This record gives sequence, C-alpha cells and structure tokens, in this order.
Amino acid sequence: MVQVKYSKAIERLDEIIGKIESDDIDVDELSLRVKEAVNLVKLCKAKIDKAEMEVKQVVDDFAKEG
Repeated sequence: MVQVKYSKAIERLDEIIGKIESDDIDVDELSLRVKEAVNLVKLCKAKIDKAEMEVKQVVDDFAKEG
C-alpha cells in the first residue's frame, strides 16, 4: 500500500474542490471525485490523530522525566 503524505493529500483535495467548484465536471466524474475526496479526508484525519497521540506521548514522557 502506498503511503500518501499529508501535504500531498491536501494538495489533491484542493484540486478536487477546484474542479467541483468550476462546474467543469460531469456527473460520473463528480461521483468518483467525491469518493476520492472522502478517502483523502479520512486519511488526513487519521494522520492528524496519529500525530496528536505521538505528541501527547512525548509530552507525557517529558513530564514523567521532569
């Protein structure tokens, strides 16, 4: 499975949103792009949640040492 970086996922979301807002998209492609966007949002949320947990762990470890 290919790991998508957060910044690349956000760039792709911006592209999809731009295409949808331009009204230059047919219904079939719209459906595919919305599904892709949902998957990208889930991926970004998972990355944010993971980073938040890692930061919390570092802070907790630091507090225990200090």
